[in-house]
Amino acid sequence: MKVFLFICMMLQATVMAGQNIKPFKQIEVQITPWHHIPTLIKLPDDLKGGERYPLLICLHGKSIAGTDVTKIFRQGAARQVHEGKNLDAVNKLDGKKYEFIVMAPLATSWSLGPEHLDAAITDVLKRYPIDSTRIYITGYSAGGWSVAMAVPDKKLAKRIAAAINMSPATIDAQNMKSFSVTAQNNIHVWYFGGTEEPVFLGNCKLYADSTNKYKPGLTKLSIGNHRHCCWEQYYNPSYRENGMNIYEWLLKHKN
Repeated sequence: MKVFLFICMMLQATVMAGQNIKPFKQIEVQITPWHHIPTLIKLPDDLKGGERYPLLICLHGKSIAGTDVTKIFRQGAARQVHEGKNLDAVNKLDGKKYEFIVMAPLATSWSLGPEHLDAAITDVLKRYPIDSTRIYITGYSAGGWSVAMAVPDKKLAKRIAAAINMSPATIDAQNMKSFSVTAQNNIHVWYFGGTEEPVFLGNCKLYADSTNKYKPGLTKLSIGNHRHCCWEQYYNPSYRENGMNIYEWLLKHKN
């Protein structure tokens, strides 16, 4: 009887775990030849044969890192999807509605560096119908560090169409010197920072200026009245600036 009850409890826990991550499913994504990390992925509800979809990669903050994928839902675009928000958006340039493949990898610690993010993209490109000209990345705090490390990376920058970066942490000195790569690859980045987080807002301004000096107009900066928090307000598809949310803005750009 005890064995039966134990089995029932385990089955119930498995079902509940599956419910806790809906509408995502959990996969393992390769980031080195020897290491895979848990990743949440959400495909369009009605996949159409032969069609390819934009990929939105969501990169989390330091406090989320570890082994519990449900922590991903505390912030970011993945939280919006988990709460039932629809990120589908119309590209203002071509008038077409796009459905995203949403991917949220879970780093063991901190966040993903460029080499690991590049490997993760290579892995999912082999497995899902992704439009390789529309790969978008977004992150906040440590995830913002990932974004800011990626866009000046010579190899990875070639893959990125545009990015949303919120309150990014300070990046490595070598990458700080390489924003010419961002400009050469025409990567548009929309930065968000708060008046009460001076270091992170300063990073936003520094990274934006370091890009714009090579190609003016590639970046934009939105400043809110908040501390190092509150990113869900910007990730909510109802948030708009100049009549456009971040998802519609991303779709304006492609490789």
